[in-house]
Amino acid sequence: MPLSSAPSVSTGFASSVIFDLDGTLVDPAGAITGGIAAALAAHRVPVPSQQVLDSMVGPPLLTSLKALPGVTQENVASIMDHYRSSYLNSGMAASKVYPGIRELLQTLGEFGVARAVATSKPEPLAHRLLEVQGLAGLIDSVHGSHPDETVPHSGKTEIVAAALSAVGADGVDEHQRRDRVVMVGDRIFDVAGAHAHGLRCIGVTWGYAPEGELEAAGADHLAADAAQLADLLQQLLGLSSSLRSALA
Repeated sequence: MPLSSAPSVSTGFASSVIFDLDGTLVDPAGAITGGIAAALAAHRVPVPSQQVLDSMVGPPLLTSLKALPGVTQENVASIMDHYRSSYLNSGMAASKVYPGIRELLQTLGEFGVARAVATSKPEPLAHRLLEVQGLAGLIDSVHGSHPDETVPHSGKTEIVAAALSAVGADGVDEHQRRDRVVMVGDRIFDVAGAHAHGLRCIGVTWGYAPEGELEAAGADHLAADAAQLADLLQQLLGLSSSLRSALA
């Protein structure tokens, strides 16, 4: 189950954007894929292709690992511990905020738009990554998976639900929620989580989705860079001022 301890960002229902984290706001810059490869090799488990490693950015780590040949019930916890130790020690700092994202988050806040994160990453790690990358002050609430990664969860649907509750949009008319909340992510899981709640989803093509995945998943719009994302958010949320101007 996702955690939902974050307070509501508003006493009312502000226009809101729910962002995925890795591959959307922050580029793991090889920290995730390289760390997984190193953890597998240390346990003498065959390291898959780069394409397979890239596909592991987004879904729950436990789910991805269990699908690999050589990963068993007996070694999966140790592999995860090895990976997490490396990620905490160096991976977070090696990650990079995508160009224009910091400025976009700042401007959304200035426009009174609530900014939430919904990630499959364990929630405490998501908080820490945002702090390391200097984004914590630009996000109003953070929602992720259980700190114990051996606890299964069903994907983004419940995590997006927690984000909707935080922004005050969980109990409103579906049409009003659709008009005032947008999901932004880079994988099929983000699209599915958004559509499960009747939200529109902007798929960002700078992330880790294989070619054609976002289109096949039914992403409502695609953005190739932060400027295009800014234009789409301005249009979909009906903002009167330009978000793109802040990215110049």
